[in-house]
Amino acid sequence: MIRTLAIILVIALGIVGVSSAFIVTETEFAIKFQLGRIIKSDFEPGLHFKMPFVNNVRKFDRRILTLDTEAEKMLTSEQKFVAVDSFVKWHITDVSRFYTSTQGNERIALNRLDSIVKDRIRNQIASRTLVEVISEQRVTTMQDIAREANNAAADLGIEVVDVRIKAIELPDDVRDSVHRRMAADRQKEANLYRFEGRESAERIRADADREAQVILAEGEREGQTIRGAGDARSIEIYANAYGQDEEFFAFYRSLQAYNTSFGNGNDVMVLDPSSSFFDYFGSGNVKE
Repeated sequence: MIRTLAIILVIALGIVGVSSAFIVTETEFAIKFQLGRIIKSDFEPGLHFKMPFVNNVRKFDRRILTLDTEAEKMLTSEQKFVAVDSFVKWHITDVSRFYTSTQGNERIALNRLDSIVKDRIRNQIASRTLVEVISEQRVTTMQDIAREANNAAADLGIEVVDVRIKAIELPDDVRDSVHRRMAADRQKEANLYRFEGRESAERIRADADREAQVILAEGEREGQTIRGAGDARSIEIYANAYGQDEEFFAFYRSLQAYNTSFGNGNDVMVLDPSSSFFDYFGSGNVKE
């Protein structure tokens, strides 16, 4: 009988010992309650103890978690609808406040966080144009949303680490309008490049024509100078030749005149036989 009681006592002590110990890992927060009231929440990772049947412990995830929200239509400052799809990176920083504000229900926490983030996204989208939201101020917009959401979520014992806009979808009519405007902008830019190209081509042609005219003028001037020098030299040679032998020079000039007059064999001329043109016709007319 005593042996049986001892065994029962050992088993009871074992059960009490097991139920009085709990382990907190590095990825967990733990809250110890006593009759429903929080008495401790700052547990370090390791082995801890509680009083069976008096204390109970609840654990919560310490890691960074992701809230993937549903896409929602929002208005830009231009009163254009866009469908914004986003996600949130968050984690618990104050587990006591988290439990108090959400009754320890993660679903309640996620719903409230979703509402906080979407309100901030809606406010930021409403203060910006479509182009700013899509491209120019996309990063700034996300940073502003994360900062404002983090401030609002502090009452939940939560820190919003980051808010990312995954996609911004446009309604069909808005998308078509944006595409038409983008096409018009690209066409305008292309036309400007074409105009500048034609203007440059015309300027280059004008410069080339002007340079060609200058070159031709310089060539003509040099040619006239060379021809003038040649004519002067020819005159000089003729003058020297005439001065050395006037009779031979006269004879040479007559030969040139005969060659010019009768060169093609079809010329007919009516002249007086006593004309000086015939001074060198016949051997008897050559002067000694």
